[in-house]
Amino acid sequence: MITKYTSEIFDVLRRGQFICSNSPNEEIQTLYRVLEDENTFEDLHAYFFEINYILEHGNEYFYFSREEKNVDLDRKLEKAFTWIDILDFFKTFDSSFDVGFRFTPSDISNQLKNNADLALKLDSLKKITGDKKSHSDRIKKIIERLERDNFITLQDEISETYKVLTSFNYLKDIITAINIPEEIENEIPK
Repeated sequence: MITKYTSEIFDVLRRGQFICSNSPNEEIQTLYRVLEDENTFEDLHAYFFEINYILEHGNEYFYFSREEKNVDLDRKLEKAFTWIDILDFFKTFDSSFDVGFRFTPSDISNQLKNNADLALKLDSLKKITGDKKSHSDRIKKIIERLERDNFITLQDEISETYKVLTSFNYLKDIITAINIPEEIENEIPK
């Protein structure tokens, strides 16, 4: 069954965004509830498949995927490595960084003062932060990337509090899917 929300769902997902269960945006919450219905999901999956989009259902989020050519796979692998570095940075900041976690840029800046490992990881993210000099500018650049890709959302403008969305599970799923066989694991330099 094609719903009255089909075009809105398409508009959100075709931009590479996620439809998350814990989004503060009421329109996104409505779209999530529509997609949560199993029959609607199956119908829309078949509908979008006809135009070369694969509607996927993750852990409390929905997204589009597509068949990939090898050239695109290389680009996506490079992007996945970047996300691994970002996830490592935030897990170093706070090991409980996960869906629903709330933080501010100043929380990270304060942690940088006492955590040399976190500072090193921030320095290693220069390909994302560019030529930003101050820690706070570089942190903001990383946060902007997470927000643009719909993994976090600004929850309170005054306190600059961000909330991690359920789409963050997508990043965790990518990392979990990377399987290094034991015989190779011993060959990787530590």
